[in-house]
Parts: sequence; structure tokens; C-alpha cells
Amino acid sequence: METRRQPAPSPPPPPRPDGVVRAHPDDPSRHEAFLPAPAVQNHAANLAVLPDGDLGCVWFAGTQEGVPDISAYFSRLSSDDTWSEPVRLSDDATRSEQNPLLFVTPSGALWLLYTAQLAGNQDTAEVRTRISDDSGRTWGPVRTLFPATGRGGVFVRQPVTVLPGGRWLLPVFHCVATPGVPWVGDHDTSAVMISDDEGRTWTERSVPGSAGCVHMNIHPLADGTLLALYRSRRADHVHVSRSADGGESWSEPEPGELPNNNSSVQYVPLADGRLALVLNNSSAADATARRVSLYDEIDDEGLASGGPADQVPASQAHFAAGDGGGAAFWGAPRAPLTLALSADGGRTWPVMRDLETGDGHCLTNNSRDRLNREFSYPTILQSADGRLHIAYTYWRQAIKYVRVAPDWAAGV
Repeated sequence: METRRQPAPSPPPPPRPDGVVRAHPDDPSRHEAFLPAPAVQNHAANLAVLPDGDLGCVWFAGTQEGVPDISAYFSRLSSDDTWSEPVRLSDDATRSEQNPLLFVTPSGALWLLYTAQLAGNQDTAEVRTRISDDSGRTWGPVRTLFPATGRGGVFVRQPVTVLPGGRWLLPVFHCVATPGVPWVGDHDTSAVMISDDEGRTWTERSVPGSAGCVHMNIHPLADGTLLALYRSRRADHVHVSRSADGGESWSEPEPGELPNNNSSVQYVPLADGRLALVLNNSSAADATARRVSLYDEIDDEGLASGGPADQVPASQAHFAAGDGGGAAFWGAPRAPLTLALSADGGRTWPVMRDLETGDGHCLTNNSRDRLNREFSYPTILQSADGRLHIAYTYWRQAIKYVRVAPDWAAGV
């Protein structure tokens, strides 16, 4: 008999997002805020410490993922512990602009990177960039960094890593569609773009055996090796690979001990040598149904009707390896959202605590009718004072920010 975890009751929808950071009413060691929401859908946050020391956050917002009114937005945390009103940083009326990230270069420039695709066709995506020389107060022109190729679209999600010798590593993934069939993610592969001249030129290094492993998240460890963690399109496990030569070559991604639900994860090395990771502690085994189509009724012109995505009940769905190990699984619950700690370079994660609990319903991206209840796409960093800063999607209605000490995960 098939058994699944019984989800905790979902919390109420987000209150009016005013950006003010407040102590949690039941946990004074946790501070949080809902960032001001510029549109009905808000998703895919990334945090960065800006050159001037402020904390910045970017995400995409609009009617619905895949629609041309989706744009990248930027907010900063002010000295009075309030997130500013978001500023729109991209505005292509023909493309859905998604997955923004911020990168502070060693020289102090602030880069914005994001993707731009036609409707729900991720195989048409290209990576674009803008640069700010004043910590995000003004921005230079948009330019295309990596165009779509004959292999399909190029996507980003995770931040750039700068190695001690000055090398830049930007993880990307290629969105590949079967000819004559809309993109569904089955054949996506990961690669690393390497620059040894501060972003003027780039060389690509593919990750072998990475079909279905995306959102590659790279950091150097204390022993000098690089650890990469991946989202799995098969919704089975967080996958792991390593490099011992500065990103020139990578081991094939292998499933780790943690589950994955075909949604993003992000980790950061801590000052004390441990690793802190935020993930959905769930997988396809926890699903009640499966999405057949990925975008909710987006027409050929990229317009959304708001209707639900097609889905099948769990009794008819093939879970994870039941599809021969290669088919993407969409619709696994995006909850709980969990903070985990590792003291052995990402091999085990014995310390875990939930940031959010609920049913994680994500069988639709419909934000107009507030049908989505996911907690997803976390971003995490540690500031100089040792605190962890985390932001994530809350029901696709708002971006939520949480600030805790690392040992909050252990209940300390």
C-alpha cells in the first residue's frame, strides 16, 4: 500500500506586505517580513549583500510565469529594517523575464542577471544582464550575455561564485525540447560558464551525466574542492557533484540523502565551516497528483487565461523512477520549507528545522485566483555578523524574508 506524509495545515495567506521586519510573535529569535509585492505573482528571490553594505533582493513578478508582463524587481533593506518599494529592472514586452540574481564583482560593480523567454517555452530563453556602479541605485543598459543556442535555451538561477584565484563560475542549465514537442524539462542539462578575465569572455564546461539535474549551486569547501547541489527534474533527491580542479571538470551528479521535489534549493558555507541549506523536504513520493502541463493556459501570444494546468490523480501518475528514471515530475508539494545544517561537507544533514509547513499545493501557478500554496525557491546568505538571511516564495503571492542565527536550526 502506498503511504504519503500527511501535510500540516496550511498557514493563512500573507498579510498586506509592508516590508517591515518584525520579531515572530511566537519566536523572538526569528525576525521576518513580507517584501512589498508589485504584482499578483511574486517568485524566485535571490539575496546579495550590496557593495554599500545594504542587503538587496531580486525576484520576478507579474501576472503569471511565462507571460510577457513578468519582469525582474529589486528591493533593498534599509537601516530602519524595512524593505523598500520594489524597482522594476527589466521590461521586454515580448518576453517573460525570470530567475534574476545579483552578483557583486571583486571590483565593486553590481551585476543583475536574468532570463528572457518567449511564453512558456524555456527552450527559447537567453541570459541578459545589467550593471550598476552605485549599489543598484542606477543601472546601465540591458545586454544579452548568453543567447539561446542550437541546443535550446540558457537559464540561470544560482549566484556567481568567485574562487580565491579570481576565477568566476556561473552555473547555467540548458533547456532542451524534443523536436515537435513543447519543452517539459526532461532533457535539461547543467554546465558551468567560467571567466578568468572578470566577465569579458566565458568558457563553458558541461557537467557529465547531468540530464535532469538543474539549478546547480556551487561553493568552494575548506579543502579546496567545489561542491555542487542540484534540483532534480525527477523529483527524487537533491543531487551532488564535486570538482577538484577549479570547475574545469565535474563528477556526475549522484543522489544525496535529501529529498527533492523538482524545485530549487540553495546552500551557503558558514564562517565556522558548516554548510546551511534551505530546501523543500519532500519529493514525488509525497505527491497527490501530477501536473501534465507546466504553464496554466498560456496561449501562443504568451497571454494567460488563468485556467489550471492539466493534471492526473496520484493513482494514475508514475512517480520518479517509475518513468524510467528520466521523465520530469511536476506537482510534488513544495512544503515544508526546511533549514538544514551539515558539518561534513554536505555528505549528511543531521540538523533540520522547518521554516514553513503546509500542504505545499502547486498543481497550478494561478496567482490571480490564489490557488497556489507553495513555499519555494529559497535563497540564503550569511552576513558578517553571523546571522542567516533567507528569502523565499510564499504562495506565489509575496516574497518572505526571515533572519535567524545558524543554530536556530538546532532549536538553540
